[in-house]
Amino acid sequence: MKPLPTGSLSLDLDNKWSYMKTHGDAGWESLPSYLDTVVPRVNALLDRLGQRITYFVVGQDAALGCNRDALAAITAAGHEVGNHSFHHEPWLHRYTADAVGDEIARAEDAIADATGRRPEGFRGPGFSCSGNVLRALARRGYRYDASTFPTYLGPLARAYYFMTSKRKFTAEERAERGQLFGTLADGRRPLRPYRWGGDGDGLLEIPVTTFPLTRTPFHVSYLLYLARFSPLAAKAYFGSALRACRLARVPVSLLLHPLDFMDGEDAPELKFFPAMAMPAGRKLELVEGFLRSFRARFEVVPMGEHARRLNSGEAAARLRTAAAY
Repeated sequence: MKPLPTGSLSLDLDNKWSYMKTHGDAGWESLPSYLDTVVPRVNALLDRLGQRITYFVVGQDAALGCNRDALAAITAAGHEVGNHSFHHEPWLHRYTADAVGDEIARAEDAIADATGRRPEGFRGPGFSCSGNVLRALARRGYRYDASTFPTYLGPLARAYYFMTSKRKFTAEERAERGQLFGTLADGRRPLRPYRWGGDGDGLLEIPVTTFPLTRTPFHVSYLLYLARFSPLAAKAYFGSALRACRLARVPVSLLLHPLDFMDGEDAPELKFFPAMAMPAGRKLELVEGFLRSFRARFEVVPMGEHARRLNSGEAAARLRTAAAY
């Protein structure tokens, strides 16, 4: 029997305060958290499936003692931890080289201290990336980056975020958020993993996968949004995306978020997000179905293992090099 192609699964562990901060909501400064709620739910589902994934952890959360039990449970269950920056500011691409280096190093140290594992992969908050980020990762010996999201719908998601905010952003705040979720140019980035050229120093990039040709998203939050209108349509769309990736020989990197496991009762401050009106129990049923469908078509591994396979043997020889960021 022909072996299944490799796919990877990750979760951006964005906390309540980070969503509130980017949305411009009051109260984020006290760093409200739901990690004690969401991590056990995610781990329980993954344990039932026998699945290991990569959690991208925010350094500020790892630096707080109140989150240590939840974060330690991630590595205790055998999951990989990645670096999701320290302050989770989607305008990371605007940072100076020195500020980027400090941001990555602080998060790395805090995550290692809280979980016992030093991250070897990085994803920028809000898919924020820059040459400064790639150079800092290469200097620090990271094995892979996962910050690109090749879709044309980023500006629409950004417009929705602004539209649902209760406050009027200043010109500087709007400029900071000007590339939140990506630009139209990001839609033209490669779908397949590749190496960064120039100052990226050959760093491996594993994009968050989108539908070949159309470049529309199929991360789980998007699937749950579609399921609000028709669960059958959401499942059919996901199945079509996976089949299209198989045909195009695109190794799928599927993305989860904490809100895929929560509802408006769990986090009333975040009710503005799509699908937060759906009960958490129903979400868990749908997410489990999506993950089982993914596992039926791909051998699903954490991103670090995916990077290892891409960096070895014939797979490494087939990797293309992209221009510097």
